[in-house]
Amino acid sequence: MIAVLRHELSGYFHSLTAYIFSAFLLAFVGIGALIYNIQSAVANFEYVLAYVCLGFVVVVPILTMRVIAEERKQKTDQLLYSLPIRTSQIVMGKYFALLFVYLIPLCIVALYPLIFAQFGEVYLLTAYGSLFAFFMMGAAMIAVGTFISSLTENQGFAAGITIPVILLNYYSVTLAEYVSATASGSAVVLLVIAALLGFLVRYLTKNQNLAYGSGGLIMLAVVAAYFADSSKLEGLLPDIMTKLSLFERFYTFVNGVFDLTVIVYYLTVILFFLFLSVQSLEKRRYN
Repeated sequence: MIAVLRHELSGYFHSLTAYIFSAFLLAFVGIGALIYNIQSAVANFEYVLAYVCLGFVVVVPILTMRVIAEERKQKTDQLLYSLPIRTSQIVMGKYFALLFVYLIPLCIVALYPLIFAQFGEVYLLTAYGSLFAFFMMGAAMIAVGTFISSLTENQGFAAGITIPVILLNYYSVTLAEYVSATASGSAVVLLVIAALLGFLVRYLTKNQNLAYGSGGLIMLAVVAAYFADSSKLEGLLPDIMTKLSLFERFYTFVNGVFDLTVIVYYLTVILFFLFLSVQSLEKRRYN
């Protein structure tokens, strides 16, 4: 894993990827600080991070679009498979390299609250708690981008899929106000999600029995719950959309509450999508 980590870091810093990513992230935070803190004369730095969250739509695809897609395009992934390491170590080496690149501009951003504290009252615990949550939220999105990059050999396509996925997550709370809150509406959407999950399992594992079994069990559970007590499905879809939002959970820290369940949720998202990335590479390896 260390060898993969070093190779990836060397590639990022010998190309423009790390510098473009850092420049965009620092630009977003700098403009946000200018607009919110300096012009409005407000010392709450945590609100700057909430203000620039939408910048992840740009910076995450820049960082993750080539991480695995480029290997597949150049056929160098075959060399990775020949190394005496597990697929999980390959994915973790690449992921930790992405986190290192992501952490560098955040170390610079960490100086901002100390600078602002020289000119006003800054709540440092809230500011740095929010910065930690900002890092964890970005780490979760990087894991999502890594998985999407593992599905294709086209960098542009990987970026083109990652952007709407992050946008959908960003606006999921707003969209939840317009989706059906009825039991039948929730049931239909859950059935569609179960079908999509089945297709994903089939794509990653090539195991039809596992795919149809997992998707069928979820569909059966949804139908049984609907006919047993449909009232339990009322409002379920908007509630799911709200709870799945990475951004909405981040705002808890911005409001001054250090919620450990949010960190656990981010870690769960990271582990889940890294697991899917490993399965995606394993599928290609055995094919």
